[in-house]
Amino acid sequence: MIRISPAEVRVRVTFNGELIADSADALRMEEGSYPAVYYLPRKDVKMERLIRTSHTTYCPHKGQATYYSICNGQTARNAVWSYEQPLESVEVIRELLAFYPNQVSLEISGCI
Repeated sequence: MIRISPAEVRVRVTFNGELIADSADALRMEEGSYPAVYYLPRKDVKMERLIRTSHTTYCPHKGQATYYSICNGQTARNAVWSYEQPLESVEVIRELLAFYPNQVSLEISGCI
């Protein structure tokens, strides 16, 4: 079962010492026993640091994910994903971005 709700926290993403994203408008997705994932609006992400790759994956619950690498002197390949045309049941995450926490520094801070 997938649960999506406003995160009600501030989410900051740093890579190679640079702040890549800073959002108070993230959504929190809980899916089964997986750790929660934060999806951030593109307006809160330095999109100029992301390069779309040819990598894709498919989830039967969310649809096809597209991937981006972060580039700023170093590269984190396929560190970011997005459901640009998600299934109707998770439409709310359309075009939001999520980051692999093992490739970036993800800071979640207090209630907003």
